[in-house]
Amino acid sequence: MSLDKRIESALLKALSPEALGECPPLLATALPYGVFPGGARIRPTILVSVALACGDDCPAITDAAAVALELMHCASLVHDDLPAFDNADIRRGKPSLHKAYNEPLAVLAGDSLLIRGFEVLADVGHVNSDRALKLISKLGQLSGARGGICAGQAWESETKVDLAAYHQAKTGALFIAATQMGAIAAGYEAEPWFDLGMRIGSAFQIADDLKDALMSAEAMGKPAGQDIANERPNAVKTMGIEGARKHLQDVLAGAIASIPSCPGEAKLAQMVQLYAHKIMDIPASAERG
Repeated sequence: MSLDKRIESALLKALSPEALGECPPLLATALPYGVFPGGARIRPTILVSVALACGDDCPAITDAAAVALELMHCASLVHDDLPAFDNADIRRGKPSLHKAYNEPLAVLAGDSLLIRGFEVLADVGHVNSDRALKLISKLGQLSGARGGICAGQAWESETKVDLAAYHQAKTGALFIAATQMGAIAAGYEAEPWFDLGMRIGSAFQIADDLKDALMSAEAMGKPAGQDIANERPNAVKTMGIEGARKHLQDVLAGAIASIPSCPGEAKLAQMVQLYAHKIMDIPASAERG
């Protein structure tokens, strides 16, 4: 089974009518609306790729970790789009969840997705309780207030912002979770995988800042110009377009070198190199006209 099919199959199972049980009807349809169709599924793909590079001796644990991470990411997108934050009407080329349903249901759907992720991890505790517990702890850490995505969102309310800390929390945290949770799922230590996740996450945030400044909403499938409109800290504002591009190249250059030693190191390096090329595919000048 391909990685894409493996991840989609696990997500569909986690959000199936059988899995959701007695969920109210509107909420039961809002949850998959916020997850399907997905974007690139880059975070769970990295997680599963790391687990495979480390042996993937417990596929059920790996699948649960991938699902939990992607549900957390999708929950954050649902919340990001709310009027209280980005007030975005479009996500992944379709109406954002609060536009398709309503704002209260979007809040509840986001909450339910992140909670469902932890449920999925708890449900595989019988397979390997030690790994499941470590995964729950790691996902909680990197999605919460201590340097997780909640901290990243909160930095936007501060008057003085450390751009590196902001990027690491807002975007980097779930990429760090991807590499570290992939290692944990396969029985490896998490700490050596921090740098790889941090570098990939930083690269994605810088690239996102550049795309927000240069690309159209149609090209991105979501509103453009949000950093300026919401007065958010961003790499383009701090470094300029060319400075941000140079910084992006520097960050990506060290990503492959930071891959820890593991049985599938060479194949994982190829995957990181492939994503590096995709990340760098940003127009040289504004497309919005």
